[in-house]
Amino acid sequence: MKDMAVKLKTVGCSIDGVSFSNFPLTKDLFPFGDREYVVFPGFCDVHVHFREPGFSYKETMETGSKAAARGGYTAVCTMPNLKPVPDCKENLDAQLELVKNSVIHIYPYGSITIGQQGRELAAMEEMAADVIGFSDDGKGIQEEEMMRSAMLRAKALNKMIVAHCEVNDLLRGGYIHDGEYAAKHGHKGICSASEYEQIARDLKLAEETGCKYHVCHISTKESVELIRQAKAKGVDVTCETAPHYLIMNDNDLQEDGRFRMNPPIRSEEDRLALVEGLKDGTIDMIATDHAPHSAEEKSKGLAGSAFGVVGIETAFAAMYTYMVLPGIITLERLVELLTINPRKRFGIPLGEDYTVWDLNEKFTVDTKDFLSMGKATPFEGMKMQGQCVLTVCDGKAVYRK
Repeated sequence: MKDMAVKLKTVGCSIDGVSFSNFPLTKDLFPFGDREYVVFPGFCDVHVHFREPGFSYKETMETGSKAAARGGYTAVCTMPNLKPVPDCKENLDAQLELVKNSVIHIYPYGSITIGQQGRELAAMEEMAADVIGFSDDGKGIQEEEMMRSAMLRAKALNKMIVAHCEVNDLLRGGYIHDGEYAAKHGHKGICSASEYEQIARDLKLAEETGCKYHVCHISTKESVELIRQAKAKGVDVTCETAPHYLIMNDNDLQEDGRFRMNPPIRSEEDRLALVEGLKDGTIDMIATDHAPHSAEEKSKGLAGSAFGVVGIETAFAAMYTYMVLPGIITLERLVELLTINPRKRFGIPLGEDYTVWDLNEKFTVDTKDFLSMGKATPFEGMKMQGQCVLTVCDGKAVYRK
């Protein structure tokens, strides 16, 4: 590296005895000019939707993984809302065959219930060896006894329950936060209780059963406080949130389907509580909930568009620009949230995976540059700083700017 005309700084860690700072960086991998770059361990996203099998018109393993690599990710965990739903070994195998088209590491979830219908437990035993955990993401488990049974089964298999928490009876047709913007513009709102009431129930069950429990995409101040209290009691719980919940509030919404996701972007009070949870360690990791849809599905405004936005190509830059540069969190804390904590909690090895960034390069988010088939993002047109120039997975360059 002495004869290279670049300056390199590593911001990394040691995971399972692998020292990130010792990774090789050769000229053939890194043929860039006289600039200063920062090298990070490969990011890990425990919550993505790559849509295969069943919905390849939205995204594929190939396009999703290439988009992830452009965002600095070398490992992701894919959610089970697919066709067929991975609720048994045969259906899971259909997904595992497609994983071969990925340029990064993919760790699938198996579903908690058959068809994600919440009525009967999936064939968890026969999938356990090939899944990272169990989730019915997109649907909350409505019956308490069903979730208790799932947690007991997962504990016996030494697997995690990863929960999308949502009380169906409290949704009432809502599609954005039940707050200021909904009231001003005549939209149906999703109340905060629909999220935190199910989290409260699950935390009680996790304490009772001893199951490893992870909460998806928290968005409310009550959720943060409930998880904070549970951790203080010793409950084996972790949680994630996404960049859009930390950066935006419901007054930032526009009449556009790219602002419709579930859970919704909530109030400024909720946003500030999430930021505090990020700072004090209540929130363990950043996940994107990368959820691509077709242009048609996202063209029907807030009321009619499909739930879900993309985010894996903008996550680091969004967090760096709006959380690190203003001094809200440190760069080292961001690496914990994007790499160290998700890998440790989910047992995902680091290997020879790293990503190289130019943290000085500024840009405007333009979906025409995205490698993902999905283009709907609330960050479109926003100014950000920090661009990925190289991502290496298993010692092989999988993205180069």
